[in-house]
Amino acid sequence: MLAKILAAYFIAISLLGFISMYRDKRLAVKGRWRTPEKRLFLWALLGGSLGSMAGMVLFRHKTRHLRFTIGIPLIFLAQAALAVFLALRYL
Repeated sequence: MLAKILAAYFIAISLLGFISMYRDKRLAVKGRWRTPEKRLFLWALLGGSLGSMAGMVLFRHKTRHLRFTIGIPLIFLAQAALAVFLALRYL
């Protein structure tokens, strides 16, 4: 039961990260008010790093910013390592 809830959470938060990258890219192209970078990182930190990374690559957004090209994958790796550790410890 808990595994299903966690899976649903990570799918939802990854989708939010992906949509945030898409939306920010569209706003950038139009020259409009943008999503703060802190918010884009927040979605990744809350568990949406996979969706954020996918959005970066697919929409070619924030790929020139080292903060994003290094930071988002590092967040993903840390989250993946934590997931593996917890799975090995508690399963």
